[in-house]
Amino acid sequence: MRNSNHGRNRQLFWMKVATVGIVAGLIGGGIFWGVQKTISSVWPTIVSTVASGFGSSGGAKVHNSKVATSSSTKAYNKVKGAVVSVINQQSTSTSNMGDFGYSSSSSSANSSGLETAAEGSGVIYKKSAGTAYIVTNNHVVSGASAVSVILASGRKVSAKIVGTDETTDLAVLKISASHVKTVAEFGNSKQVQAGQDVLAIGSPMGTEYANSVTKGIVSAVNRTIRASDASVATKVIQTDTAINSGNSGGPLINMAGQVIGINSMKLSSSIDGTSVEGMGFAIPSNEVVSVINQLVKNGSISRPSLGISMLDLDSVTESDQTEVLKLPTNVTSGVVVMSVTDDGAAAKAGLSQYDVITKFGKTTVTDASDLRTALYKYKVGDRVKITYYHDGQEKTATVTLSEASNSSSSTNS
Repeated sequence: MRNSNHGRNRQLFWMKVATVGIVAGLIGGGIFWGVQKTISSVWPTIVSTVASGFGSSGGAKVHNSKVATSSSTKAYNKVKGAVVSVINQQSTSTSNMGDFGYSSSSSSANSSGLETAAEGSGVIYKKSAGTAYIVTNNHVVSGASAVSVILASGRKVSAKIVGTDETTDLAVLKISASHVKTVAEFGNSKQVQAGQDVLAIGSPMGTEYANSVTKGIVSAVNRTIRASDASVATKVIQTDTAINSGNSGGPLINMAGQVIGINSMKLSSSIDGTSVEGMGFAIPSNEVVSVINQLVKNGSISRPSLGISMLDLDSVTESDQTEVLKLPTNVTSGVVVMSVTDDGAAAKAGLSQYDVITKFGKTTVTDASDLRTALYKYKVGDRVKITYYHDGQEKTATVTLSEASNSSSSTNS
């Protein structure tokens, strides 16, 4: 949790600045009038004139603004009531920080023995039978012992996790709808165009700045990124809208006030360490809708599985590639089958330990991420042709994909 002296320290800082400004002004004024040698006679007149300028008799007035309400303001006003802050509470002080989810640098236990481990954002998208549903990022609530939500009104309520999906980094929460007045609407992300104006709404740096809005444009659509080397490649919307720690899970909206994406990550530096600005990414709304509907219905996402554990071929020494895997020298990339699950899709198709998969369907497989990305384009029950090497011989097989276990790790498929 943030230091409780933060607000007081900031107030003292501004008090010091104000004091320095007054002293500098007096010193500057003293020097000026000292040069003119009229300080004693002129100073009262100056004070009187300045004072009258601040009074009602000084002639200055505040007029109604003649600037028409902008489309940005209209879009923000349409959605702001549906945007919430999400607080991840854990029984330990272990932080749960995602790609740009806000994580407290220190925390203190509350009366229930829980601590604030991370803060993010979310958006209410549905009300049904007295319950309101919120979409946020999985990494915002991952590891939570309890989750709280702060509504746009400032009211804090308890939330329950309906379901989470690590692959897409999405999660659904539910709260009582008794104090919910605004529900956001999803727009069609397939209609998003590069260059169009967008807004990001959320709680950058935590709840102190809740419901902050920033504006930018869509930099690119259908950008393919990986959160890590082993993760699934995903299609996202790239934007230059300012996104900071705590914006995770908040909406990216168009000028009609429709949610076209859920802000999930940002690129802060390149591989060589060069600082990067204005590169944020949002999960497209069409994918969001597909995932959260499954989470509400089933509590999890059904994905296909080969029933194997695997290892990137480039992680295997050249000698083992030749002596153990017996690969031809022209085979330099692929995925090594380290084990097969009994009655799994791969086992039923005849694959075994130390086979090397080089093609899945029409996709050339260079590493585990490629294989998993290709795999998740199919559904449970689909039949897919696999090209692989067994004892140095190229073979093909057709596998019927089974359903993945929810407990499958990143090394399994």
